[in-house]
Amino acid sequence: MEHRDKILIEGLEVRTVIGIYDWEREIRQTVRLDMEIVWDVSKAAASDAIEDTLDYKAVAKRLISFIEGSSFGLIESLAESCAKIVIEEFGAPWLRLKLSKPGAVRGSENVAVVIERGTA
Repeated sequence: MEHRDKILIEGLEVRTVIGIYDWEREIRQTVRLDMEIVWDVSKAAASDAIEDTLDYKAVAKRLISFIEGSSFGLIESLAESCAKIVIEEFGAPWLRLKLSKPGAVRGSENVAVVIERGTA
C-alpha cells in the first residue's frame, strides 16, 4: 500500500535580506516558511528511531542557515532554492512550500508564493 504521509514544518520565521528596492537591500526582513513534505513515516513509526524518518529539526536548521545567509531579490527565487535543498539534500520526493513576506504590500497582512516540487 502506498503511503501519502506528510511531515509539516509550519511558521518557520527567519530574518534575511530580501527585496528589490534599495532600502530593502540595507535591512533584514522576516520571511515565513510553511512546508508540507511527503514522507513515508511507517518505518519510523515501527522503530521509533530518528534514523528512519526525515529529521525535521535538521531540515529547519539547514534552511535557517541558508536563508539567513542569502540575499535574494524575489521570494520566488528564495522559495525555489529552499525546495531544491529539501529535495536534493534530504531526499524528499515531493513538497509544497509556502514562502511568505509579511507586510510586503501596504494594507495587506501577507504576500506569499506557493510552489510544489518533486514527483510523488
